[in-house]
Amino acid sequence: MKTHIFHVSGTHCASCKILIEDVLSEENFVKNVRVDLKREIIEIETDSNQNIDEMAQFLTNKIKPNGYSLSVKKIIKENESIAVILKAIFIGLTFLILFFLLQKSDILNLGIGGKTTPATSFIIGLIASVSSCLAIVGGLVLSLSAKISEDNVSDTKTFLLFHIGRLVSFAILGGVLGLIGDALSINFTFTAVLGIFASLVMLFLGLNLVGIFSKNKITLHSVFFNFFRKIEHKTFTPLIVGFSTFFLPCGFTQSMQVVALSSGSFISGTLIMLAFALGTLPMLILLSFGSASFMHGKHASLFFKSAGIVVIGFGIFALLAGLAGLGIINPLFNI
Repeated sequence: MKTHIFHVSGTHCASCKILIEDVLSEENFVKNVRVDLKREIIEIETDSNQNIDEMAQFLTNKIKPNGYSLSVKKIIKENESIAVILKAIFIGLTFLILFFLLQKSDILNLGIGGKTTPATSFIIGLIASVSSCLAIVGGLVLSLSAKISEDNVSDTKTFLLFHIGRLVSFAILGGVLGLIGDALSINFTFTAVLGIFASLVMLFLGLNLVGIFSKNKITLHSVFFNFFRKIEHKTFTPLIVGFSTFFLPCGFTQSMQVVALSSGSFISGTLIMLAFALGTLPMLILLSFGSASFMHGKHASLFFKSAGIVVIGFGIFALLAGLAGLGIINPLFNI
């Protein structure tokens, strides 16, 4: 048995790890495959005597449709095209301007610069579903998908139960957080501090999307995903798994949990977390049924960077609102 190490390019998150491992493990000569996202390498155990360069090319052809490639030697990445960065800034700023104009017009109160509303949570959920939420929950969804393919069970029923469990958990536990905030009698000052903390988390996540902290890929340990690959598909298992996603370490989810806690109300906490979960739902549904391959296409970099600009904008406005609430600065925006 031989072990070959290949360098991989095109990975973004834990869902990439699941996709690559599942595709490559289907080859008869591949006995074991492990993707290390942080080091951007793939370890393959094989009994084949095939030339390593030929093997790299053969395996690349298998995963290339999803936007990945393998190489024997590490390929030094060129700096991002200035055009891509400028396009991302333009797209992100355009979205932010339209977003805040909509709020200022009083057509829809989205809560940026003030109290976070379900509408704000929904939009943050949309962004989260293509970043840290995709990395954590997306990998979990693909693990369930792999198990479904193996067992030939109904994917519709399984994913329906999974998503129902997720929505229910976010609604109920979001309300519980609101009740806890009410029981603790959180005052305005503490609420502002919590808001600042949530905004800092959003700023970090936005910078991560833009690429400044690109090496900090948020993932779960492979043991976690292997557990779901082996899980038996009993009636309520997907429901329980979906319910448990409320506790997964997604930065956006945790920032919204802080907001729900500071709301001090069961109804407000429920609406904030439910709206956030609904925002993440479209992308996770696409991923559930294998239709999110565009996330790894040639426009992926522009997509992620544009989303990062939007998140940074949200974070800055939330941070300024929190500082103004504490009286540290004067309100800069009357939105």
